[in-house]
Amino acid sequence: MGRQRREFTPEYKDEAVKLVINTGRPVAVVARELGVKEQTLGRWVNLFKSRQDAGDGALSETERAELARLRRENSELKMDRAFLKKASLFFAQEASDTNEKRSR
Repeated sequence: MGRQRREFTPEYKDEAVKLVINTGRPVAVVARELGVKEQTLGRWVNLFKSRQDAGDGALSETERAELARLRRENSELKMDRAFLKKASLFFAQEASDTNEKRSR
């Protein structure tokens, strides 16, 4: 029976990379402490460094995840706003119709 593949959040990957870069400790040591394969952590560090060297302003995985969350939230808020706008128009029309009937 094979081992199940572990999934890591973008935040976890970013924090692991920061441990290597900010402390200056070797990838092997940090990987052992975190219980991650050395090759995996090394790949994360290399991806981070290549993004930094490219200077293209690429978003980190954490930033991409937050951007996706904010886009979903923005879409939901737009739908809520549209619904409330329609509801307010409906109730304004109802109030207008009621006032016309009273004045007769």
